[in-house]
This record gives sequence, C-alpha cells and structure tokens, in this order.
Amino acid sequence: MINREDNPDYLNSFLDYSITILNKSPNSIKEYNYDLATFLKFIKLHFGLTNELDFSKIKFNDIPIKIIQKITLDDIHAFISYLATELRSKSSTRARKVSTIRVFFKYLSSKAKLIDNNPAQNLETPKLDKRTPKYLTLEDSKKLLDVASDEDNRNKQRDYAITTLFLNCGMRLSELVNINIKDIKFDDCKMTVIGKGNKERTIYLNNSCMKAISNYLNVRPKEGINYKSKDALFLSERRERISNRTVQYIIKRELKKAGLDTNKYSVHKLRHTAATLMYQYRKC
Repeated sequence: MINREDNPDYLNSFLDYSITILNKSPNSIKEYNYDLATFLKFIKLHFGLTNELDFSKIKFNDIPIKIIQKITLDDIHAFISYLATELRSKSSTRARKVSTIRVFFKYLSSKAKLIDNNPAQNLETPKLDKRTPKYLTLEDSKKLLDVASDEDNRNKQRDYAITTLFLNCGMRLSELVNINIKDIKFDDCKMTVIGKGNKERTIYLNNSCMKAISNYLNVRPKEGINYKSKDALFLSERRERISNRTVQYIIKRELKKAGLDTNKYSVHKLRHTAATLMYQYRKC
C-alpha cells in the first residue's frame, strides 16, 4: 500500500495523473511509486542532501521541485549505474525504472509544467539479457494437475481449476483472482478478464477449462460468503475472494509436491508454459 505522506506533492500528483488520465492499474501505480521512491532517494544521496548511510532509510518527501529542476541526463545515468553496481538490480528491473522515469519527467515537463526541460527525453533503455523463458513440459504440467486433484487436498476442485486455467490460458495472476462468475459465458465457452492497464480481453475456454470450472462451481460454498466476494469465482477458506498470495502459495505447494524446482518455476512461468504448449501442440 502506498503511503502518500512519504512522497513529495509532485510525486503524488503524478500518481493521480497516472490513475485518472493514463488509466494505470493499481499494480502499475505501486510500481511507479516504488521506482520513483528509489530514484528520489538516490537523488538526495547523489546531491549530498543527506548523511543517512542506510539507503532504505533515506526520506525523500522533503526534496523540493527546484532540486528536480536541476537533474540532468548524466544524473539519471548515474542512478542506472547505482542500480547495477550497488543495488545489483537485473537489467529488466533497470529497464522498468527507466520507463517509469521517462513517464515521470514527461509529466513534470509537458503536463504539470513544473520543469522547463525534460532530462529523460533522450534516455535509452538498458539492453536486456537474452534469456530463454522457463516453462513446464507437457509431462510436468500433467504432474502439476495430478497434484492439484490429489484426494488429500480438501480444495482439490478449486486448486485444479486454478491450475488448469493457468496452464491452458496463460492468464496473469491478477486476472485470475479477479474473475467473477458473471464474466464466464458458459454457452460460448469464453470469459472476459481485466488485463494489464485495465484493458478488457476475452479468453476462450477449452473443454478442460470448462469442465474444471463446472466441477468447482458444484462444490463452491453457497452460504457464509463475504458480501464483497459474493460474485468472485475463486474463494478462500475464509469465503472471501482468493488473494494473490494464496494463489501463489497454492502453485508453489503444487510445484514442490510434483518435484519441480520452485526457484525455477512460479505462477508467472505458467504463462510461458501455456504459450509454449499452445504453440507446440496447437491446442489450448
């Protein structure tokens, strides 16, 4: 959760603009806030405005806009270098922060008119490491599904449906937890989800997905459901909409039981699996 009191006013204004005008999702706003908090802490350190040696404890809500007006492209490059050498950030992390900084300074210069020049105008994105996406094989995927439907699992119908959707449809975690029953068109074998950037998209469901969802709905609690969660497809044992953390725990537990490396695979990697298996076997 964002604590706006920790931010200077111009940062909060940028976040408000990103929500209302750019229509960014809550997760994107959290990322923006985190990235710019890191950047502003560095600026305070870089400009000699603090004696705090612990980077995590540097306060930045007192950085005036006149300091931001002094920032140059070289200062931003120094920040990217600091991320790589001192904070050991991955190239993908540095690339995300560069993207955030670009949007931030574009807002300050062209929208809010708080600075005259945009120092990030010619800022380049760090070159990303070439990595082969990790994904489960068809046999590994079957193992995961077998574990999810294990008789010892008291939530086997729910967990099997969750795992089936991940493996067949390449859904994002946020998309899955936010599915409402009314989003599913059973006659047309499809559902609508809210994806990245609050964009609505349609996912077509194969027989495996439809059967898994139907089997879960047959045992889904009918009473005692939290009022705010009454429309949610997937419920926790507390009869509330299932959380991101619970789904991550479920998948991690299944991976362990299936004998798969939890350092190598995760919920996100199941998206790669869905895309890869779709390409290899031409069915999803």
